[in-house]
Amino acid sequence: MRIGELSRRTGVSVRLLRYYEEQGLLSPVRAGNGYREYRDGDVDVVRQIRMLLAAGLSTQVIAWLLPCVREEGERLVLCAEMAEDLKAERARIDHRIESLTASRELLNDVISAAY
Repeated sequence: MRIGELSRRTGVSVRLLRYYEEQGLLSPVRAGNGYREYRDGDVDVVRQIRMLLAAGLSTQVIAWLLPCVREEGERLVLCAEMAEDLKAERARIDHRIESLTASRELLNDVISAAY
């Protein structure tokens, strides 16, 4: 299938699909005319990418994880050896949440002082 069809089937823009390709997350073959040709399985890969992005992972981390991802119903399952690295990613996200929470509290103080 061509990129427009993949876009329609996944709800992801053509521009974003090209970005995923640039990041090494998708690997379409090129037809003789230069068009990208995607496999039916790429619909699942795009869904997996979207789920991992929603979990707060970077495209760099996702590129590393994708070869180990499989779906079980609505869940993604990863190889057991990835667990420690994902715990480190979770800790990074937790730290970012703490920083944002502190920033919000400071901003609340500034706003309160304005009234």
